[in-house]
Amino acid sequence: MTEPLSDFAVQAFVTRFAAAWAERDAEMFLALWHADGTLHYPLVDRPLAGSEIGHLDRQKELFPDLVWQLLDWTSRGDVVIVEWQATRLIDGRRFDWRGVDKLRLRAGKIVEERVYMDTALLRAARTGQALEPLLRL
Repeated sequence: MTEPLSDFAVQAFVTRFAAAWAERDAEMFLALWHADGTLHYPLVDRPLAGSEIGHLDRQKELFPDLVWQLLDWTSRGDVVIVEWQATRLIDGRRFDWRGVDKLRLRAGKIVEERVYMDTALLRAARTGQALEPLLRL
């Protein structure tokens, strides 16, 4: 664990993180990352290096209507937890899903990010299947 960030530094980081998502700007994201950082993201087939975070350009191309919204955040030491909601249209239907990013920072930049989200809704929409609950009560 590195030196804990001040409340001001964490707030400034979260503001930049949310702004990068709002703009969906790959350069803004790259500025948040250490080049040797690692992103674990459930929608891609492998971990991404911090230097590869330009994948947002591809995401923006594939999903131009995607909207990302910051819901809440907290931090402890060098870890920042961000709760978010994403929204997009698939075949004319609106889909909302939530997730949490766990970000480990070093000198105010991301060295590791793990994205946690339920991908079932997106996978069902991709195949045209209805999402069924695992349990009916």
